[in-house]
Amino acid sequence: MRPAALAADASPTLPVLQHAVERVESANERYDVICLLQPTTPFRSPGLIDACVQKFAEEDADSLVTVERVPDEHNPEWVFFERGGALALATGRDEPIPRRQELPPAFCRTGSIYLVRRDVLMIQGSLYGRRIVGFETPAGSSVNIDTQADWERAERRAMQEVQS
Repeated sequence: MRPAALAADASPTLPVLQHAVERVESANERYDVICLLQPTTPFRSPGLIDACVQKFAEEDADSLVTVERVPDEHNPEWVFFERGGALALATGRDEPIPRRQELPPAFCRTGSIYLVRRDVLMIQGSLYGRRIVGFETPAGSSVNIDTQADWERAERRAMQEVQS
């Protein structure tokens, strides 16, 4: 059981995972890699976990996260933050990249699968570490349930999957 401080809606993931690892490890048993499957991201295609584990094993990475491609219109090279009443590019550049064809691929986390080396989690206190590898999933293949609208979208998707 988690302590009350780690069981609240606003509890951060990192200390929850660290607590879980501390609880399951013993003097004789220690894990190399931790896999987080968040219940708020319930849809995972068959074989996705195995494919992520295989890629992680092949890479010299601290962590792996499932990602999907960001549409070009939301690419960080074209995104602005408001700073001091003016707009500034999220990248820190003075000028945006002018053509879509020149944009580098950008990705966002799906929240479906996280793999992290135990020592990165427990010693460095990070879910990511310095070298993060992404496992790209098809756009729209994941539903991250954070709001009532997300829940309703997940229910519609579950019904579609049952009917197929």
